[in-house]
Amino acid sequence: MTQLRASATALLVLALALAGTAAAHDGDDTTMVTGSITVSPGEHRGDVKTVNGSIRIGHGAAVANAHTVNGSITLEPQATAAEAKTVNGSVRLEDGAHVSGRVVTVNGSLELGRGAEVAEGLTNVNGAIRLAGAHVGGDITTVNGGMDIGPDAHVDGGILVRKNHHSDDSDAQQPPRIVIGPGSVVKGTLRFERAVRLYVSDRATIGPLEGATAIRFGGERAPE
Repeated sequence: MTQLRASATALLVLALALAGTAAAHDGDDTTMVTGSITVSPGEHRGDVKTVNGSIRIGHGAAVANAHTVNGSITLEPQATAAEAKTVNGSVRLEDGAHVSGRVVTVNGSLELGRGAEVAEGLTNVNGAIRLAGAHVGGDITTVNGGMDIGPDAHVDGGILVRKNHHSDDSDAQQPPRIVIGPGSVVKGTLRFERAVRLYVSDRATIGPLEGATAIRFGGERAPE
């Protein structure tokens, strides 16, 4: 949880730093306290940051860091960013979108469309993680989120589901459902510090497995 808390803390520090500022533009950077930010298709900007609002990066647009605290982040097809981070909100990369760093949220889903790529990895605490034919160059880490990897997704790192140290009842709750779909590859270790329901397609390839037993399935979909 240390890395996750550090990510959340960094974003909250951003909120405090911006407090009292209505809106500011520094060169190509866009910074706001309250309000959503939209980057037009094909536009190039520096950092785009807000505290209370969502961020949408249009088709083929490019930004540096996309940060918010309370709001979602969406990269439309072929859009690019250096990193995408929020605390309370989802992050969605549509088909062919690219993030050269890490994608992080604390409370929210993470979704990558076909051909989307995240170079470093994905992190959240609460929220579903879905990859449809996407590529993750690093690892995928969660605490309470279920995962649907594939079909035809590639994860160069591993998968880590951490134990929830803030809830004595976490393992008594419904275990997260982890699915590695047909044609998908997870090269690194799949490590589970809490109970999960792990389904692995007989057409998927995975690395070493720790803390769970895989249920193999045929066909296109895992059992419910």
